Amino acid sequence: MNNIDPQQLAFYQAKLAFEIDSWDVAEQQKQGKALLLVDGRSPAAYAAETLPGAINLPHRGIDAASTAQLPRDVLLVAFCDGIGCNASTKTALKLAELGFTVKELQGGLDWWKRDGYPTVAGGASCDINTAADCGCGG
Repeated sequence: MNNIDPQQLAFYQAKLAFEIDSWDVAEQQKQGKALLLVDGRSPAAYAAETLPGAINLPHRGIDAASTAQLPRDVLLVAFCDGIGCNASTKTALKLAELGFTVKELQGGLDWWKRDGYPTVAGGASCDINTAADCGCGG
């Protein structure tokens, strides 16, 4: 009995094409694959806590000028606080409208921490592979 629903398959394929989870991000970082984490929250939220290596690009200010220096040959991963925040969706939409390849991080900062990955104060550097040694928060 093979009741494959093409609409259901298309839905899940699209979901995986446009969303990424914290494990997949961490694995890509560990493997040295090119991606850029984009924190779409306010500068104050970014300064308080963000993901290692993330840049701050508040969604309200995203336009051609504010993204002119972003790489076009890597995956951009948009994120915000978590499921109660839609800054990551707004960030991903604006970046996609500007022609970037982008995915939205499921669960944002909340699920990143829940999965045991380190965080940093905005602008701090931290290597996912040596997080225990770099003074990152967890």
